[in-house]
Amino acid sequence: MHGIGRREEIRVPGMPEPISHFTNRTIGGTDATAQARQVHENLKRCLAAAGATFADVCKVTVFLKNIADREKVNIARKEYFGSHRPASTLVEISRLVRDDLLVEIEAVAVLPE
Repeated sequence: MHGIGRREEIRVPGMPEPISHFTNRTIGGTDATAQARQVHENLKRCLAAAGATFADVCKVTVFLKNIADREKVNIARKEYFGSHRPASTLVEISRLVRDDLLVEIEAVAVLPE
């Protein structure tokens, strides 16, 4: 059996919604790609605060109100993750915390030793 050294795990549950704290409006409106870009920006800030990057992410769970938006969300995902492909689960759900939200992302990252 092989082992690895102890590493710090970072969990970002239910990535902060693409909502402006100034206007309380959804950033990106009804555009799934624009909303996904903002969610990834929020995720980027959370990861950076913990000393991590997208390259440290090992698992994501993407929640979509409409499974047909998968390719639109993947446009943003590729912009932020580049060639890195963490394990991924995609789930279509009937509703997010607000009616105008289209995408939510949970992420798990592991900091390098």
